[in-house]
Formats: sequence, C-alpha cells, structure tokens
Amino acid sequence: MGYSRYDPAMHARAPWNHGKTVGVKRPLTQKQIWAIRFFLDREVRLRDRALFDLAIDSKLRGCDLVKMKIGDIVAGEEI
Repeated sequence: MGYSRYDPAMHARAPWNHGKTVGVKRPLTQKQIWAIRFFLDREVRLRDRALFDLAIDSKLRGCDLVKMKIGDIVAGEEI
C-alpha cells in the first residue's frame, strides 16, 4: 500500500535517500589498507588486526566475520 499523491503532507516529505550516495561503495586502495594495518599495529589491537587481515584475504563482510567462531577457522593445530 502506497501513499496517495493527493495527500498534501506527502508533497513536503523528502525521500529517505535524498542527498545520500546510493549503490556499491568503492573498494579500499592499497594505501588505505596499509594505513589501517599500520594504525592497528601501532595501537596494539591484535584481534582487530587479525579480523581485518582475514576480511581482506577472504573478501568477507564485517558481519560475517564477527559471527565466526575459532572452530570455524582452526582445524587441529593448523589455522
């Protein structure tokens, strides 16, 4: 069910995505990737660095990475 074009309140309402960039985002450049790695190393954020490297290598999204468990990655003594 949509809105009526005769409803005067709808004429002043802006679309939800007005002024926002829509579509696919550009991938990170090599310079940005190394800057993030350098920052995470400098701040000694080992977990975040490991998740970032895994995301870059496997091309997974952040929400998929956070759901992962150690058992999903480790097989025996190998990672």
